[in-house]
Amino acid sequence: MLQLISLISAWAIPVMVTFIPLYAFTRKVAVYESFVEGAKDGFGTAIAIIPHLVGMLVAISVFRASGALDFLMGFVSPLMEGLGIPSEVLPLGLLRPLTGTGSLAYTTDLIRVHGPDSLIGMIASTIQGSTDTTLYVLTVYFGAVGIRNGRYALKVGLFSDVVGFIAAIAVCLLVFG
Repeated sequence: MLQLISLISAWAIPVMVTFIPLYAFTRKVAVYESFVEGAKDGFGTAIAIIPHLVGMLVAISVFRASGALDFLMGFVSPLMEGLGIPSEVLPLGLLRPLTGTGSLAYTTDLIRVHGPDSLIGMIASTIQGSTDTTLYVLTVYFGAVGIRNGRYALKVGLFSDVVGFIAAIAVCLLVFG
């Protein structure tokens, strides 16, 4: 089974990179011109999200610099330790919905300190892949396209982050713990 997954992983991107232009060619789509037109639209979108991105980065910096993250961790850590969950991964559960770069930096630090094959390293890596930067996505992308009422998206996004966080821990404890 592992060999099959490795084979699929090795060939997935080359097959897609070959298939998409060939499919477009059979449909008589001007592939390069479509790409250039999409790149032009993407540049405008990138310019439009800059103010939202700056606002989100400032909010994250204030959250961390104010000590709010440390205060929250001190409150939740004893409960998690009682459940057998390493407290080192808790900040990742809070950072991940806020910032992809910050959570990746924290994951990298956990792996550097504890090792990639440690339970903490595996849980952190699994959390990183099982959750999303929900607040970042809502702030930047919804703001860029003018969506003002994203309350259901916020609820569903944060709920899925909690489920991803819990599932990542449960699976890692079950498989590696």
